[in-house]
Amino acid sequence: MEPAALIEQARTASEGAIAPYSDYQVGAAVAANGTAYAGFNIEVANYSNSLHAEEVAVARALFDGVEEFSAVAVATASRDGATPCGSCRQTLREFCPLDVPIYVDHGTDYETYTLEELLPASFGGEFI
Repeated sequence: MEPAALIEQARTASEGAIAPYSDYQVGAAVAANGTAYAGFNIEVANYSNSLHAEEVAVARALFDGVEEFSAVAVATASRDGATPCGSCRQTLREFCPLDVPIYVDHGTDYETYTLEELLPASFGGEFI
């Protein structure tokens, strides 16, 4: 899937985010086999029980039987170039190869990272 198309899915998802406390809307999309699965952040009063956009996108894909992703995109409503948080990086580590491209939206442009760049010397299931 082309980066621009995946980023657009993440942007669209961010518009539906439920962020009544932080007002920080995040969208994410994961790609596999030419299909994109999008998700947005869902905040609840107990922040530790909130769901992150990347987690929701991954869960939607897992529900459809997808277990490995070929690309990831993240977009915030403010288009500020935020990368996945540490928790989401670890979740992505479980379902993505280390060289998976992660596209981060900057509004008129995007930056590309690999999971290995964002999570160096990572710990995965192969160590258990």
